[in-house]
Amino acid sequence: MHIEQSWHHHLGKIMDSKQMSQLSGFLDAERAKGRHIYPPPESIFTAFTLTPFNAVKVVIIGQDPYHGPGQAHGLSFSVPDGVKIPPSLRNIFKELVSDIGCPAPVHGNLESWAHQGVLLLNNCLTVENGKAGSHQGKGWEAFTDAAISQLAEIREHLVFILWGRKAAEKGHAIDASRHLIVTAAHPSPLSAYNGFFGSRPFSRTNSYLKAHGQTAIDWNINES
Repeated sequence: MHIEQSWHHHLGKIMDSKQMSQLSGFLDAERAKGRHIYPPPESIFTAFTLTPFNAVKVVIIGQDPYHGPGQAHGLSFSVPDGVKIPPSLRNIFKELVSDIGCPAPVHGNLESWAHQGVLLLNNCLTVENGKAGSHQGKGWEAFTDAAISQLAEIREHLVFILWGRKAAEKGHAIDASRHLIVTAAHPSPLSAYNGFFGSRPFSRTNSYLKAHGQTAIDWNINES
């Protein structure tokens, strides 16, 4: 497993750990059994490649990658061009339009957000085809915890967007006096009406960034 250089500087210790070696072995063994693992190996660390450590302004934490063919490409909630927008992302877009008034996105590729400093990070970075949560407890959680902790400890005035209970649990290491923590229900159809809609995460993020001398995020992906 290889990760972008600026991130390796901060995560090299865990990348070289026995735990990550065991995780890599698990993934190799699963593929050898003919199991389809998403995203493909070259896309597992896309979030880190597109958003280097010092470029991060915002962290949006998902659960695990989409578990359908062709959906996951290494960015939480995002799908490649040409792939149908999944229900959770469709609800994110509904809130986006309501919050900042931009046009409704016509595709689900969030790479333009990543290039602006939005780290689209899943709790687990791989999943088996058709089996949501299948790689939980295999070691990814410690890795993503380390990424969040490094950001929270070293960087200043970041925005952490935590949707749902599992994402909120990742926020325990974040100092709310140094960063903005935005929490709400998960955007899935099962919970979006329990506090996700109306939470205004996008405008709140940009207000905070501008208040601390940073450039706001252009959330309108149709221009990308």
